Amino acid sequence: MTVAQPQPEGLTFECETGNYHTFCPISCVAWLYQKIEDSFFLVIGTKTCGYFLQNAMGVMIFAEPRYAMAELEEGDISAKLNDYDELKRLCLQIKRDRNPSVIIWIGTCTTEIIKTDLEGLAPKLESELGIPIVVARANGLDYAFTQGEDTVLAAMAARCPDKAPVAETEKNERNAIQKLLNFGKQKEDVAQEESEYANHPPLVLFGSLPDPVVTNLTLELKKQGIKVSGWLPAKRYTELPVLEEGYYVAGVNPFLSRTATTLMRRRKCKLIGAPFPIGPDGTRAWIEKICSVFNIEPKGLDEREAQIWASMEDYLQIVRGKSVFFMGDNLLEVSLARFLIRCGMTCPEIGIPYMDKRYQDAELKLLEKTCHEMGVPLPTIVEKPDNYNQIQRIYELKPDLVITGMAHANPLEARGINTKWSVEFTFAQMHGFTNARDILELVTRPLRRNNSLKDLGWDKLVKEDAKV
Repeated sequence: MTVAQPQPEGLTFECETGNYHTFCPISCVAWLYQKIEDSFFLVIGTKTCGYFLQNAMGVMIFAEPRYAMAELEEGDISAKLNDYDELKRLCLQIKRDRNPSVIIWIGTCTTEIIKTDLEGLAPKLESELGIPIVVARANGLDYAFTQGEDTVLAAMAARCPDKAPVAETEKNERNAIQKLLNFGKQKEDVAQEESEYANHPPLVLFGSLPDPVVTNLTLELKKQGIKVSGWLPAKRYTELPVLEEGYYVAGVNPFLSRTATTLMRRRKCKLIGAPFPIGPDGTRAWIEKICSVFNIEPKGLDEREAQIWASMEDYLQIVRGKSVFFMGDNLLEVSLARFLIRCGMTCPEIGIPYMDKRYQDAELKLLEKTCHEMGVPLPTIVEKPDNYNQIQRIYELKPDLVITGMAHANPLEARGINTKWSVEFTFAQMHGFTNARDILELVTRPLRRNNSLKDLGWDKLVKEDAKV
């Protein structure tokens, strides 16, 4: 007679002594300069930083990037040059050539080590140039590369206006997303739609997402009578949202804990602790939590979620019963694991570079609830995983898929282990109901590829090559 093992009471957290095996956080420039269209990013570091950016953003060779490197030479490090004069020269050139609405200085490891006082230099130079200069220390001493965005948004939160101008108050169309939603409508239609919103305190969402995803999430909340007062970051720096004491804020990504803390402590905003809108289950929980805070009864979410699950059935048949292992890279691991477990997968281990249990509290509770409802064991969450130990555990567990950083993907593939680059999820449009299918498209791609190889009889050849 087999006795069922009792489920553990809660999630198990471990912390190994490994390093943070992630990209450098200055890579956030790759997506932020495209999101904030009137910005210019100046990365202050060494030639190594420049080489990294050239490689990380090589895919954008046909675009015209709005970023540059201020390279620190040996003379700078030995304090023989004047930092202020050199930065002034570069910023004057940027103003003359690009005339941005804001210049964002990205501090690196080098500026941290040699104690360059960027925050002290910026205000004086800002007054001389007449252009706002935002200082963000997105250096490699952070935990994950996605947290570069966190430092930039935390710095920008301090620049958000605390009172809306009178003209903008009258129009009530301050941010770009509202203008887009009202495009081509008569004033009477706009006024009628305004009356459809519930009477609730202002809500600002934070997290950098592509414009179509921003529109999608804004419309999903609008269906519940909730009006989004603004997004941080906005499409343009000049359209940053108003943040007054008592405003409500909600995050859309798990790696924005510093921004959340800044909004609560410095701007006196109220954080809505919700799971993140990744997958139909997470999106529904995110909307329900915001509705509950505003005492609004959510409507139509059962049908909406069921519709999305039904539309993904072809992908769900591929992943059901499969196992996935997260090595840890971009801090999206818990949200993705929760969604994939809901899809019918099992997850023995979630590696994560850094875990802020306060900011991800609602997500962790939803993960635990999902595991119990799906009848699968709770995963072990390993913070700062040691990659050597992880490889040994992968050999023992034999998962069907390992989601890992690019550095480990090819070595694992050579040993017959299916992998998927975690960085692809960072750049994918995967938030909200309509983008859940894109997550499964990424997850199932290596599984579908291997099924095709089996049909062709190439899987045996691949195994023979692996043995050699």
